[in-house]
Amino acid sequence: MQDKYRDFSKRKKEATPLKEAFEDLLKAYRLKDTYEEKHLIQSWPELMGNTVASRTSSLYIKDKKLFVKISSGPIKKELSMNRTKVLGIIHEKFGPKIIEEIIFL
Repeated sequence: MQDKYRDFSKRKKEATPLKEAFEDLLKAYRLKDTYEEKHLIQSWPELMGNTVASRTSSLYIKDKKLFVKISSGPIKKELSMNRTKVLGIIHEKFGPKIIEEIIFL
């Protein structure tokens, strides 16, 4: 009679924090990388500042490469020369797995 009411699901019985539950959900549906990529794109103004963000006309990620289209020639040149520093800022906030290279267009 006890088996009739036993829970055979793999669900956790205790309450989990929302952040942990959200992380588990992203892993279960294999959306963690996509979520982090979108979060990086949304955080671009915070990471690079208003000057660079206001002159960024396009920003997307493909095959672990961040493509950034800059409308200002001098800023594009400055960012190209400091590519490793920009990559370091991204790795510090999001970890090294999300982006491997930055291409300024």
